[in-house]
Order: sequence, then structure tokens, then C-alpha cells
Amino acid sequence: MELQKVILYYGFTPLHDPEATMLWQKTLCESLGLKGRIIISKHGINGTLGGDMSALKKYVKATKLYPGFRKIDFKWSDGTGQEFPRLSVKVRPELVAFGHPDEIKVDEQGVVNGGKHLKPYEVDKLVEERGEEVMFFDGRNAYEAKIGKFKDAVVPDVETSHDFVAEIESGKYDHMKDKPVVTYCTGGIRCEILSAVMINRGFKEVYQIDGGIVKYGKKFGDASHWEGSLYIFDGRMAVDFTEDAKKIGECQACGEFSNQFRNCGDISCHNLILLCDPCAAKPANLTCTHDQTRQRDKELIG
Repeated sequence: MELQKVILYYGFTPLHDPEATMLWQKTLCESLGLKGRIIISKHGINGTLGGDMSALKKYVKATKLYPGFRKIDFKWSDGTGQEFPRLSVKVRPELVAFGHPDEIKVDEQGVVNGGKHLKPYEVDKLVEERGEEVMFFDGRNAYEAKIGKFKDAVVPDVETSHDFVAEIESGKYDHMKDKPVVTYCTGGIRCEILSAVMINRGFKEVYQIDGGIVKYGKKFGDASHWEGSLYIFDGRMAVDFTEDAKKIGECQACGEFSNQFRNCGDISCHNLILLCDPCAAKPANLTCTHDQTRQRDKELIG
């Protein structure tokens, strides 16, 4: 069996015919036997795909032939071939479902008036120079931060990306408006939008980590400001950057440390339960007690 890989990527660029782009991407992926999820909107493309390494290389080469996608940074990780059950390529109003499709403006260079991109080493340099003044701000759903986050980060109380705008406008974070704020998320795409949302609402010094947690973790592993495991939106659910990764998540049943989310026992429920292995083996701990009117982000991939 050929070496299996997973790629994570996004690109903000104006797309005048998202439907045509969707058909091209779907045909390309099907011809290469790739599985995963791709979202396309008038703002660009956001995807994560898994499959044979040779097929993914062909996909990357073909996708970069489109001028607007030429600068996309494809982030690679090891795969098993079982990360995605099928291929899904869809057109949506937004690349990330913030519920405000007109919040951001995009040109050929990317998001207009978004946060300043910092390379991983620039993040550490900023903290070294500005110390405790620097605020890390988690751009993910609150449950993702249970198993891994930047040390002393602010973790907003949000269940899905739809909650972010109201959360920012609540006034809870107004004390941060004059401080250096470093937003972060899995691969970077949510922070492209979140940083613009914050700047539009009066935050004066907003940054985002170029390549997100994925790139930061590959650079520094567990030796700098990141701690714990990274939650990811595929069959793996969580990955560690090194064998020294600290477990910061707590089992919802017994309180022991764990980084393993489990699917709720009710197949119609989209909630996850953080359990250690012994507790996950007890069916009673997987019994559904959730409000199923809210669906967690299933296709949020950065």
C-alpha cells in the first residue's frame, strides 16, 4: 500500500464562478481517488484531503495551476487512509460559517484588513519582547481547547463559529483592545476572519499565526508556548506534535487526564464526549444528555 498522507489548506481569492470551481475540484479529486472535504465560496477555497501521497501531489500541482490558488500553503501530515469516509465538495456562502458572509473583503492578496501574519519564530519573538502584555486568543470552538491550547490563552465561550461575532461584541474582551492580541486556530483560516472581525470592532494590534497551530507545532513541538494535543476534524480527532505532549484534557466521567474525544452514543447527536479509555469502555458514559438543537462544526477545517 502506498504511503498515506493528509493535506490541510485554504486560499482567499475572489472567485467569480464558485460553482464552476466546485465542479473542477470534484472531478479532479474523483479522478485521483481522494477523499475529504472541500468548501468553496466567492472568497476562495478551504479543504482537507487524504489519500495516496502521489495522488495528493498531483492534486496540489493541478490546483496551483489556477492563478488565484498559486500561493496556497499546503500543510502535510501523516495519514492512515481511513481519515475520511467519502469526498464532499460544496459551495457555501462562507469558507468558515461565522454567519456574516459580508464581514470580510477579499482581493488577490487575500483578506483585506485582517490581522498581521506572524511566522512561528516571530510569535515567540513578540512574547520575548512584550512579555505578559501579549494575549493569545483562541479562534476555535471552546471544546477544542480542552485538550490543547497556548499557555494562558483566552478561550472564548463559543460552541461554533456562528457564536464568535456576538462573543466579540459582548464587551468581555474590551480590555484587550489596546494590547497585542495573537489569534490562533488549527490551520489559520478561522483567524483570517476572526482577526478582521476584531479589527473591525476596535482591536488595535491584532496578529495571526501564519499556518496556525499546525505550523507552530511543527516548528517548536511542545518546547515553547503550545501545550497539549491538537484537535482535528477528521477520523483521528487529535494529534500530538511530539511524544512529550502534555495531556491537559480531563475525562468527563472520572477526571483523569485524557486527550480522546468520543462520539456520543446517540448516532443522531453531533456532540463529543472527552473520556479516558476505561471510562469510554462503559456504555453508560456515552449515553446522550446533549441539547441536539446545536450542531457542532463538522466541516470546519482550519
